[in-house]
Amino acid sequence: MEFTPRRILDNALDAVGNTPLIRLDKIAAEHGLKCNLLGKLEFVSAGGSVKDRIAKAMVLAAEKEGKLIPGKSVVIEPTSGNTGIGLAMACAIKVNTSSSDKGYSVVITMPKKMSLEKEALLRALGAQVIRTPDEEPWDSPRSHIGVACKLQREIEHGIILDQYRNINNPLAHEYTTGPEIIASVVSTPSTRTRPSSMKVDAFVAGAGTGGTVTGVSRALKKTHNADCIVVGIDPIGSILALPNSLNISGEGKPYVVEGIGYDFIPDVLSRDVPDVNHWVKTSDEDAFKAVQALMRKEGLLVGGSSGSALSGALAWFKTEQGRRVAGTEGLNVVVLLPDGIRNYMSKEWFLKNAFQTEHSDLATRITGILAQEEIVPVQKANL
Repeated sequence: MEFTPRRILDNALDAVGNTPLIRLDKIAAEHGLKCNLLGKLEFVSAGGSVKDRIAKAMVLAAEKEGKLIPGKSVVIEPTSGNTGIGLAMACAIKVNTSSSDKGYSVVITMPKKMSLEKEALLRALGAQVIRTPDEEPWDSPRSHIGVACKLQREIEHGIILDQYRNINNPLAHEYTTGPEIIASVVSTPSTRTRPSSMKVDAFVAGAGTGGTVTGVSRALKKTHNADCIVVGIDPIGSILALPNSLNISGEGKPYVVEGIGYDFIPDVLSRDVPDVNHWVKTSDEDAFKAVQALMRKEGLLVGGSSGSALSGALAWFKTEQGRRVAGTEGLNVVVLLPDGIRNYMSKEWFLKNAFQTEHSDLATRITGILAQEEIVPVQKANL
């Protein structure tokens, strides 16, 4: 078996990023796509999500700028969970066991709708976690952002790295995620059986803070393919999509998918057409169906926002622009899959998907076998 040897890494921060790009051939075939449908698999990053990248970048930049004081600084961050996990991991690694350097304490504020698994992981990494009401608007003093700001004012040496405004959020993707995607595509040869344009022709990603879609778009368009089509995915109930008319019918409607969508426009999200060419709104139902497809057809144990990205891509393929791409052999469409199912295994939507029974000849056969009265002793069975 061939393998590429990897050097020993100094710590888990060195295992952030460098995630694989995987063909989603079965899903592509099911939907009649002639283009190459590719998934950027972020749950294999050290902390389990695409947000590891920005957490690492924000901590390292804050250290370089002298904003973090070892043993004193308290990193406070409002988050849907994944950025918090990345920050807690980074700050845990910063503890120097060979000296009196105690690294940085971490406090995470997070809406109640976010999964119990995220809270458990945060606490396991040593973070303090404060839950806030889901229904509070972003600018309410009781929202996860409002509570974080209050704590920052009151806690000595408290600092909010602020993923919503921190330029290192989109830069992390412009400097790592985007170049990784480009390198994977251009280093994979075009063959008769697997034709390729050798370019990233379209990129699809959900928008939360918007750093991912903004940063990757800039990497693709500045250095690789100025004509790359970038599609932003926004859940129904959020207001990030353009034109604003897309948001009217479901504005303020609660949605279950975590980590994407907001009731305000983060500063790091560029909705300018040069950065994001097209927006698609997605529903919880379509997202969770797409998660099930990714699991059962491609063997990828992804989270809900990955389903949003895939279902949004499939919806875009039905537009005039998308149909042209879908019907052209060799064009490469990359869908970013932000995290894994680890964070959502207690959620109702996942349990329903996991335990949902589908009729099959094998299931019928098993039921028939187990209903038989004759029980063959184990020692006589053909084991």
